[in-house]
Amino acid sequence: MKTLLKRTTWILPVAVLLFACGGKDKKKEVAEVAVAETSKTKALDIEKPQLTFGFIKLTDMAPLAIAKEKGFFEDEGLFVSVEAQSNWKNVLDRVIDGQLDGSHMLAGQPIAAGAGFGRQADLVTPFSMDLNGNGITVSNDVWSKMKPNVPKGADGKPIHPIKAEALKPVITEYKNAGKAFKMGMVFPVSTHNYEIRYWLAAAGIHPGMYTADNVQGQIDAEVLLSVTPPPQMPATLEAGTIYGYCVGEPWNQQAVFKGIGVPVTTNYDIWKNNPEKVFVMTKKFVEDYPNTAVAVTKALIRAGKWLDEPSNRAEAVKILAMSQYVGAPEAVLANSMTGTFEFEKGDKRDMPDFNVFYKYNATYPFYSDGIWFLTQMRRWGQIPETKPADWYANTIKDIYRPDIWTKAAKLLVEEGNIPAADIPTTDGYKPATADFIDGTSYDAKDPISYINSFKIGNKDKAVQ
Repeated sequence: MKTLLKRTTWILPVAVLLFACGGKDKKKEVAEVAVAETSKTKALDIEKPQLTFGFIKLTDMAPLAIAKEKGFFEDEGLFVSVEAQSNWKNVLDRVIDGQLDGSHMLAGQPIAAGAGFGRQADLVTPFSMDLNGNGITVSNDVWSKMKPNVPKGADGKPIHPIKAEALKPVITEYKNAGKAFKMGMVFPVSTHNYEIRYWLAAAGIHPGMYTADNVQGQIDAEVLLSVTPPPQMPATLEAGTIYGYCVGEPWNQQAVFKGIGVPVTTNYDIWKNNPEKVFVMTKKFVEDYPNTAVAVTKALIRAGKWLDEPSNRAEAVKILAMSQYVGAPEAVLANSMTGTFEFEKGDKRDMPDFNVFYKYNATYPFYSDGIWFLTQMRRWGQIPETKPADWYANTIKDIYRPDIWTKAAKLLVEEGNIPAADIPTTDGYKPATADFIDGTSYDAKDPISYINSFKIGNKDKAVQ
């Protein structure tokens, strides 16, 4: 209620002044000045002002926390409750069932729901929440065996990025001892699942396949991947149930602080400036409440911009540390949020782009980002059948909604909240890129060739 309180305390003296001065015309004139001075927001006709949004306790939920705490939602005439959820399945189910009006969500969740893997529903993404933000952590024992395989720099520290080739002999050692090598990820259609698979497969380590009849994703696997909710990752590693995991912050840095594991790579190194979480609503919600959807997107864009001002990161850490948000210690959150990342204890490195919330057009829902997830679903068998190239483009255009984002951004430009240059000139596709750990080139307009470029995974013939 900070913004509302600020406005109330400012307007009250104006009302007293009006009463003292008298004169209807003067009252009207000064009242109009008061409204103009207190908000630049171009008010939309909000169809549903009372909203409840969900999130998982991760650093990248930050735009929701900031939009609420800095009054950006209230500026739009929205009164928002932000509620932590227990796991990603619960998030998905509650949005689909209408218990939540929208939520922080894994980028793959609305895509899978539209592509036919798992629970199906018509969901839309008008806002991308962040870039990067994940890491792969292994147990101390696994790291002690990996470390001799990692090249060292002149300072004696490991050279990054650390590739999964360093893990390969360790997996072989476990296999020869009759032990399956087990690692965790947060959900079958999470970025984390596809990132850890990409990292492993780039080194020739098979992470397992899905089929229509087997949704565990462990067919032919040399590493058994299973689901663990993000906040439980460190404890599960410490218990020895898994030997490593891929998760978002602060749960990699938590392993360092607790002395139970070592992050070996980040997703910035697996795919530079990769999309991570998205904000999701149902298609029915944005059709029934179009102005509300635009207003929500406006507030979140402003939050992303605020977050990417370096001078605001310390305050953001304090907000995220609050129990109703991430609830992790400030020191743990600050390790990545303030432009650094700690690998082996004491090996802290500058990573200014580990958490990106606005720059590089981070908030824009690019079709090409969504198509990458579809290619990985097909690569690993979650999409069990060959699809034509245009299926990828048509499927993502029903889910990713840059039209909503653009309406919101143009209003923000008119209000002076963002510069016009921050609206990308695009057809929804980023240029082809080879910014991956294995140097493979990705062109979203040629998804079949991309799928076929990998040694491990499904291969497709062109389908007309």
